[in-house]
Formats: sequence, structure tokens, C-alpha cells
Amino acid sequence: MNEVAATGISVLLVDDHPIVRQGYRRVLESQGDLHVVAEADNAADAYSAFKAHDPDVIVMDISMPGASGLEAIRNIRARNPRARILVFTMHNEAVLVKAAFNAGASGFVTKSNAPTAVVDAIRGVARGERAMSNDIAHVLAEDSLSAGSALDQLGEREIEILRQFAGGATTEQIATHLNLSVKTVQNYHYLIKTKTGARTDAQLVRLAATCGLTKI
Repeated sequence: MNEVAATGISVLLVDDHPIVRQGYRRVLESQGDLHVVAEADNAADAYSAFKAHDPDVIVMDISMPGASGLEAIRNIRARNPRARILVFTMHNEAVLVKAAFNAGASGFVTKSNAPTAVVDAIRGVARGERAMSNDIAHVLAEDSLSAGSALDQLGEREIEILRQFAGGATTEQIATHLNLSVKTVQNYHYLIKTKTGARTDAQLVRLAATCGLTKI
């Protein structure tokens, strides 16, 4: 990852809604020091754009068709562990926030915040800091005081597979989305049941819904 240039911070915007990308491109580029060098609307294109442009900061939504932002974060960080990724999403469920940070995100801001929040977070992440909006800090603080979730036993890849399964994707579709074999997805499915204590697929779906995964 390149050091932040004196001329400004290069940004890759990843969101599956063109209007959102257009709106935030205008917001970011109006700052003078932030420059959107590429856009993507899915996890695969986000990875390709990252390889092509090597941006200082990736601004990544979680909710996208097929593989989610969690998978994109994993892939990008696997290629470059120093990649700086800011999650910018409407979702604030603790299980997703923790999964994003575990996958390698440097920050997490929700879209309910003022545009200045994401601008400040981008600059913080570019400096190598961990950034999060006040509502996310509150969510994590509350979660630390609670008994936690049954999904806390799961890794980010398992969270992603459960999310897709609970959303109605078949084993074959999940395998395609994540570039895995059907057998590997089946093994993950078994491990997820074992770790969460779910005896049936219906229990898994209810658990995912309770933790907010089906909202994505």
C-alpha cells in the first residue's frame, strides 16, 4: 500500500447502489484532498479495482449481491495485509461489526451519520487509525457488557456462509459466490451447526434472523 500522497487520498468506492456512489463521490471530491479513483458494485469487481488502482482507502458497503463486503475485505486483505478498508453501511448489528473488524476492516461507519463522519473516518483510516462512528462505538460497548451472541463462535467466512444460507441461497450458489467447492460449503455448514448448537436448518435461519444477518 502506498503512503498517502501529499496531493491527497485516493479512494475506491464499493456500493451496489449507483445513486449512493454518485452522491458520496460528490461529497468526497468536494473536500479537495479526497479523490475517488474507481468504483465497484460487487465483491469481485472491488477486488479487481483494488488490484488495478491500489487506493489509499477502500470505502466498502457490507450488503451487496452475491458475496458481501465481508468476503471482499477478506480477499483484499489476503492480497495486501496493509490495505485500509472503511466499512460504510446501513447495518449496525454487533455480529457484523465484529466480523468486519476480524476480516481486516480498519473502520466502520453507518450511513445514518452525517457525511462529515465518513469523511473524517477516511482521513483517520488513511493515517493508519481505527475509526468508527459514535453509534458503532455504542453498539460494541453494549455488546461487551452482554452475554454475547451464539454467532460469536463463528469466523467471518462462516458468518458469510450463514448469511447467504439464511437469505435463501443454495449450497451450489454459495460455492459459486465464494469460489469454493460444494463439499467445502457443506463442511462449513456442518461446522456452523456444531458451533452454534443448531440442530436443524430452520434453527440456523432463526438464529441468523435474530442476529440481524437476514437484513443484509
